[in-house]
Amino acid sequence: MTTHKTPITLLGLGSMGRALAGAWLAAGHPVTVWNRSAGKAPEGATLAASAAEAVAANRLVVACLLDDASVEAVLDRTDLSGRDLINLTTNTPAEGRKRAEWAAGRGARFLDGGVMATPAMIATPAAFILYSGVAEVFDEHRDALAAVADPQFAGTDPGHAALLDVALLSAMSGLFGGLVHAFALTEGEVPPREFAPMLAGLMAALAQATTHGIAERLATGDHTTNVESSLAMQDVASGTLLRTAAERGVSTELIEPYLALMARRVAEGHGAEESSGLVGGLTPASR
Repeated sequence: MTTHKTPITLLGLGSMGRALAGAWLAAGHPVTVWNRSAGKAPEGATLAASAAEAVAANRLVVACLLDDASVEAVLDRTDLSGRDLINLTTNTPAEGRKRAEWAAGRGARFLDGGVMATPAMIATPAAFILYSGVAEVFDEHRDALAAVADPQFAGTDPGHAALLDVALLSAMSGLFGGLVHAFALTEGEVPPREFAPMLAGLMAALAQATTHGIAERLATGDHTTNVESSLAMQDVASGTLLRTAAERGVSTELIEPYLALMARRVAEGHGAEESSGLVGGLTPASR
């Protein structure tokens, strides 16, 4: 028995768009594609002459463009009535909510999405995509969405997928900053291939315990019970980090913001707290 595969329109053929198109084609989905700049369609896909033609071809329309403004510019004069629009363009929570209202006003059902994968990870077990918005759209197209990455529904607020997406990317940015600083410190003295296993092992060991530990303290509001490494202790130790960087001639621009926040929280009387207390130094209520 032949299983019907949902036909999909994909707007945008950047590196992520091409990865998505390839995964859907490999899974047997008919794919119509459009890209702003001229180029060759992935093998097996139908190349539309315009965004309007691409949207008209299928009910399920996926946008994977540069930014929120690009989505509006590309679809501004396009008939979206009766379409299910899924936006996999990186945006902010407010932009996701605005785009949901915009789509509804044009007769389309809307899902916003956050792709938690690189193009090379698409269609592998490591990839997942967060979605928020109209639950019925997610349920109806779950199988098609699962062909490119594990689909995870983040709720009916269309801004939630973007919020989680940016929060996770922000965590990655901080991690990458620390990794880059660590490699800079050891450059020329410790071979990077020798240092990498130590660094990866430490990060893996700390990630689970630290992440869940911060979450538990934030949930309970208790930042001072059974503290293993207080902010005051860490603040004192930070001097060694800065002096070592100075000795090595390495810029501290990647770690200074975190150390400065810690010093401020200690000065404000929060030295007995665990690292979870630093969250309070970033939120509106603390300012």
